[in-house]
Amino acid sequence: MFHCYGYAATSSDTPLAPFSFERRNPGPKDVQIEILYCGVCHSDLHRVRNEWGGTIYPCVPGHEMVGRVTAVGAKVTKYKVGDVAGVGVMVDSCRECANCRDGLEQFCDNGNTETYNSYDKHTGGHTLGGYSSHIVVDEHFVLRIPEGLDLAAVAPLLCAGITTYSPLRRWKVGPGQKVGIVGLGGLGHMGVKIAKALGAHVVLFTTSSSKTEDAERLGAAEVVLSTDGKAMAQQANSFDFILDTVSARHDVAAYLELLRRDGTLTQVGVPVEPQPIHAGTLVAKRRNYAGSAIGGIAETQEMLDFCAKHNIVSDVELISIDQVNEAFERMLRSDVKYRFVIDMKTLKARQ
Repeated sequence: MFHCYGYAATSSDTPLAPFSFERRNPGPKDVQIEILYCGVCHSDLHRVRNEWGGTIYPCVPGHEMVGRVTAVGAKVTKYKVGDVAGVGVMVDSCRECANCRDGLEQFCDNGNTETYNSYDKHTGGHTLGGYSSHIVVDEHFVLRIPEGLDLAAVAPLLCAGITTYSPLRRWKVGPGQKVGIVGLGGLGHMGVKIAKALGAHVVLFTTSSSKTEDAERLGAAEVVLSTDGKAMAQQANSFDFILDTVSARHDVAAYLELLRRDGTLTQVGVPVEPQPIHAGTLVAKRRNYAGSAIGGIAETQEMLDFCAKHNIVSDVELISIDQVNEAFERMLRSDVKYRFVIDMKTLKARQ
């Protein structure tokens, strides 16, 4: 074991605070990474505050990490000391079920091991995430970071990037298609960028007219104010695909009616309350309502390479580790464009 520093919550109603703990030494197939940057995902806030239930304390959140390899096990073949590498939402899976064999570890039938708040088969405790100085991960779940990208802005690609890329690829978004993105937040702004790079005509739906200029800068060809009934009606029956990134309660049925025949709306935002949808909305045009999570490891690497080719990174605000509680509060107010990233060298300053 070796000593690490991080920030942890010790209960659902206490702020994140400095925390010392032990990581396992790298095994034969493990990669040890010094974390340089870690993105702040909205799910970190939900998990820390136990809003989804099942949070294990102490909770060290963080699943969007970019860092530098500092040690490798004797059987590691893909990475060497000094490499820049990333770790996303998963750090293990059974690797034996049909989904794992298909490269879809996110759907592991036996349950994948998440980067934090999962059972840790190595220690018998629970996994601790990226708001920390180092992490040790099996090389299969480590991602290669392409050269030439801003590393801080790459970090959110490990969650927000793959969460939007995976459904856009799964439903074969490309040139000649009209694609809607619902919401311009951490997920939505990546959805706009990636859909545009795939060649689609991108329409951004938002409740805030102040986001029009930003949406167009990011690649949207049109911006529709979703509270404007006339503007929404003009978009009816015209979309091949809609990606809904909103986690707050909203009228999903209104967006389903914008799909043309055989169009698909895929949900990646996860509202806490069930969404009321009338079956007739789907039946009328043979519309599809689907959901999607992150991608598997191979697809996540594909996403990183695609983003490097098209010079796509997240729009980020770099913060110090001691600003993370403030960042949580600002996320609740949607006061970020569009992803917070922790500069982990500020953690060293506190050690």
